[in-house]
Amino acid sequence: MIRTKNLTKIFRTEEVETTALNKVDLEVKAGDMVAVMGPSGCGKSTLLNILGLLDNPTEGELMFDGIEVSKFSERHRTNLRKGNIGFVFQSFNLIDELTVYENVELPLLYMKVSLSDRKKKVEEVLERMKISHRKKHFPQQLSGGQQQRVAIARAVVAKPKFILADEPTGNLDSANGEEVMNLLTELNKDGTTIVMVTHSPTDAEYAHRIIQLFDGHIVSENIKQSL
Repeated sequence: MIRTKNLTKIFRTEEVETTALNKVDLEVKAGDMVAVMGPSGCGKSTLLNILGLLDNPTEGELMFDGIEVSKFSERHRTNLRKGNIGFVFQSFNLIDELTVYENVELPLLYMKVSLSDRKKKVEEVLERMKISHRKKHFPQQLSGGQQQRVAIARAVVAKPKFILADEPTGNLDSANGEEVMNLLTELNKDGTTIVMVTHSPTDAEYAHRIIQLFDGHIVSENIKQSL
C-alpha cells in the first residue's frame, strides 16, 4: 500500500538547514498496523505528514497504491486523500461550532456524497463508535474519550484504506486510552491499514510492527511474532 525509498525531508531557512528525514526506506502493506516511536524531533510527525499526503518529500520516492506521488501538487494530493486516508490527532481537531453528527459528516460533504447516503454512513459509524446518543451535542460538551471516538468516527466514515494516528491517546487517561486503542485494533482487524505515531510503549504493543526513528533514520524494527 505504502512504500518509500530514500525518503528525505529537509527544512531550509536563510540561515539553517534541518534534515527531518534522511533516506528512509519503509513499506506498509495492506492490513498492517504499524507504530512509529522515537524521541521528540526525530522526524515522526514529518513522516506521518508525508505518508498522509499533507506534504511532499524533498527527495526520494513515495508510492501509494502503486502510484508514485512524491511530486504531486497540493491539489492532486488533496484529491488522492479523499476517501483513501483518514486522520486521528492527539488534539481531536473537531470543529467546535459543529455538532458531533456534523463533524462526522464533514468528509462526506467534501466527497459530495448524497444526503441519504451521508445519513446512513454517519449513523452507522456513530453507532459503531458508541457515540450515537451524543450526535446532537457539541465537542465541548463531551469528555476527552468521547471526543476522540468522534474523531475516529470522522476518520473512518468514508471507509478509507489507510488511517494515520498521531498520538491518538496523548490527551486521554489510561482507561479512555485503552478504549481508543481497542477501537483502532477492531478497525485494523476489519482490514483498515493503520500507521500510528506514539510515545507510549503500551500503545505500541497493539501494533504488528514497531519502528524506531532517531535523527531522521529508522534505527530498528520489531515485528511481533504472534500475528
